[in-house]
Amino acid sequence: MDGNGRWAKAKGWPRHKGHQEGFKRVKEIASACRDLGIKCMSLYAFSTENWKRPQEEIDFLFHYLDKFLKQELKQLLKDDCRFYVSGDISKLPNHSQTAIKQVLDATAHCQTFALNICLNYGSQQEIIRAIKQIVSESKSGKMEIEDMTVNTFEKYLYTAPFPPIDLLVRTSGEVRLSNFMLYQLAYSEMIFTKTTWPDFTKQQLLICLEEFKTRNRRYGGLARE
Repeated sequence: MDGNGRWAKAKGWPRHKGHQEGFKRVKEIASACRDLGIKCMSLYAFSTENWKRPQEEIDFLFHYLDKFLKQELKQLLKDDCRFYVSGDISKLPNHSQTAIKQVLDATAHCQTFALNICLNYGSQQEIIRAIKQIVSESKSGKMEIEDMTVNTFEKYLYTAPFPPIDLLVRTSGEVRLSNFMLYQLAYSEMIFTKTTWPDFTKQQLLICLEEFKTRNRRYGGLARE
């Protein structure tokens, strides 16, 4: 969800206008993914580093998030869409924690599509969190470190409920991961587009998916003939 502020600035508008438009894209792109048969979509909405932004902008983002969740809950249920959050939500404003938990609980039975919003998320922090949990369970005798595998480690990540990531799309022209799912993206395809998130429409999504179809995913092996 990158480029909201730059999109607004280019139009001579305040940054919060970009965030408002960005929330609209969430609804559009999530709906498009569901209609296309995609089972899960994760969006990087607020990183652990985003707390460095002006407090006024942070306050707007979380109040608008509350409004968005309240407005969209009925549609999420209609679409059989389960809502997830990856990240440490205990650091979020209390009103946002309440709004998030309400939607998490209300959609817990949904199965057709999973919408995962990453809030106060940082991949390095996620990995350290997982290691701490593993060490704690090892000390208490719940598990043996020697039994640790890639598959068992993944169970300690926020993304444990989801399948492996097939495709990462980063908007706004930045070509870096910015502490996003560093472990999970090991064999994912990546597309970096100059299109900002507010301008990322269903048509842009389809272009990315067509590009994805051309990729030869070898997973360390030889290319397919």
